[in-house]
Amino acid sequence: MNSLSADMTMNMTPDELRSRLGHVGIWMPPPAWIGADPAATAAAIERAGFTSVWIGGGNATADAFELLRPLLTETERLIVATGIANIWAWQPARLREDAVALARDFPGRFILGLGVSHEPLVTSLGHIYERPLEKMEKFLDELDHPAQHRPEHGEQGELPPVVLAALGPRMLTLAAEQTLGAHPYFTPPEHTAFARSVLGQSPLLMPEQALTLAADPAAGRVAARVYAERYLRMPNYTRNLERFGFGPGDLADGGSDRLIDAIIPSGASTAAERVRAHLDAGADHVVLQPLDESGAFGPGHVEPLAQAVAEFMKPRP
Repeated sequence: MNSLSADMTMNMTPDELRSRLGHVGIWMPPPAWIGADPAATAAAIERAGFTSVWIGGGNATADAFELLRPLLTETERLIVATGIANIWAWQPARLREDAVALARDFPGRFILGLGVSHEPLVTSLGHIYERPLEKMEKFLDELDHPAQHRPEHGEQGELPPVVLAALGPRMLTLAAEQTLGAHPYFTPPEHTAFARSVLGQSPLLMPEQALTLAADPAAGRVAARVYAERYLRMPNYTRNLERFGFGPGDLADGGSDRLIDAIIPSGASTAAERVRAHLDAGADHVVLQPLDESGAFGPGHVEPLAQAVAEFMKPRP
């Protein structure tokens, strides 16, 4: 299988994208899910000094890419990424068409993050979740050479930079060989070191890091467990955590204190420490997800988070 050809990915190298991204961005669910105005939220993220916003939720609906447009329209430099687009929900030709449209209209400001999602979510779409790695390999091949491209829509156009949600060694290897890099989720810095060892030095590595700004660790853990509970039902995540020494007792009841502190730390000073830990482990860009007291993404926590990690806001040398 050929990798995504350079002229199909906006001719952007990993180093060029690495420079544009800097060190820290924001991860959040689709604004509509939390009743937030997308344009205002994106503007606040850019104003706070973050260079990217990654939109989760699977981006699995037909209008998903159009819903990203206000985040780009109302900002000047902010890079918007799908974190991720669930490939089981898309035909490669249609996804390419929508991604290319955003990349054309906002040059250098859109990243296409792709992922195989999780069995319960894929089953809800009417698919059988089997051989996800092969599914991704085939999808990337067809994305590069879409068999069903519609000529009435003109030239295929250039894809934006593509990265993969990757946890295990085989998906990380695919990310290194076929795309510009990897976007792991729900992982500790130890995974970042592991991912870098698999990827090698050139590909981008952009882990997500959820956290709370609660000064009281006990209060922070309460919010973190609400957030973690849904992910600890997903075998992809629990298998990955087991690689790093977490056992059944850590994974039950919303997560042990040890697991919560490793995956969703609390406190402003800890936020900076955790960014540094990921960067020291080999991350290029750490995508932060600030949680409020209920365990949900907190738009009002973006500015305080920016102050907590201000040392990482400087442009990359």
